Amino acid sequence: MKKLGFGLMRLPVLDKTDPASVDEEQLKKMVDMFIEKGFTYFDTAWMYQAFSSEKAAKKVLVDRYPRDSFTLATKLHAGFFNSLEERDKIFNAQLENTGVSYFDYYLLHGVEQAMLAKYEEFDCFNWLLDKKKKGLVKHAGFSFHDSAKLLDEILTKHPEMEFVQLQINYLDWNSQWVQAHDCYEVATKHKVPVIVMEPVKGGTLARVPKEAEDLFKEREPEMSVPSWALRFAASLDNVMVVLSGMSDIAQMEDNLSFMDDFIPLTEDEKSLCHKVADIINSQIAIPCTGCSYCTEGCPKKIAIPQYFSLYNEDMREHLEEKGWTVNFTNYDILAAKFGKAGDCIACGQCERVCPQHLQIIEHLKSVSKHYGK
Repeated sequence: MKKLGFGLMRLPVLDKTDPASVDEEQLKKMVDMFIEKGFTYFDTAWMYQAFSSEKAAKKVLVDRYPRDSFTLATKLHAGFFNSLEERDKIFNAQLENTGVSYFDYYLLHGVEQAMLAKYEEFDCFNWLLDKKKKGLVKHAGFSFHDSAKLLDEILTKHPEMEFVQLQINYLDWNSQWVQAHDCYEVATKHKVPVIVMEPVKGGTLARVPKEAEDLFKEREPEMSVPSWALRFAASLDNVMVVLSGMSDIAQMEDNLSFMDDFIPLTEDEKSLCHKVADIINSQIAIPCTGCSYCTEGCPKKIAIPQYFSLYNEDMREHLEEKGWTVNFTNYDILAAKFGKAGDCIACGQCERVCPQHLQIIEHLKSVSKHYGK
């Protein structure tokens, strides 16, 4: 299997304020380009793209290509079931949504400390193995955002898991919170292949500070900035697939250009990535990846990732000189449709599901103060 996977999480849309308005015609072209180059791995999930990703996969992929020409992965998230019956109801709905009779890869979604007890309570690991025995799932695994210590405990207790999906990128490689390097080493110790998610950290590593971009361009003028992030993850020996949430044809073209005939980074090039990480870490305000898990249950419908993105951009500006940026207007446009940052009631729902374990409530206070509402 070629190492690039198509993450159906940040799809092209017709309306930027509506993630469910998938641009199916553009997406079909992207799928065609991907498959024509010999890539096969597609990753979706129950709630991706405002619960429209799986259905989009059916229309643009499953209905248009032979079943043996692609591999499809989806996931079960603990936040959406509270009984054995609901657990199976979701799985059956996923088969219907995607139009397949089996999933090549199926993941328990977000098996971290906050969710692990629920997965164990409902015996989800054995449930997943039963799906595999029945031929409904070819490979069983889980995605994970937590400590290397917990990952070691889970893989020790559940050696039947065939792969693990980890957040790995050069910015998080030495992070004390994400522990990308340590988690990778744990998976390797257990001889469990790794699927990489967030290699570009929700676009953060596609838009690096100019000082960092200059370092990359000086080394390889023809290579795009995000290519460094994808190649860093793909260069790891125990990585099976690197997922990229491509949002338009240009991103697809770029990724295919260097992943079609992939050449791993040298040790010197990896060191350059770590140097760039130091530059970025010195300037980023809120390390949000834009996954939007936090927004699904927000009672005030606050556009949390979008506000954090605007705020991060502004924090890199010389506001004492400019006094105003276009993001103040962008914030007002979003606030006309969604809740304002200042509407937060500190219920904590967002923080309980955040894979990055961000202090979202406090960050929203900073955003509200910055934009005045």
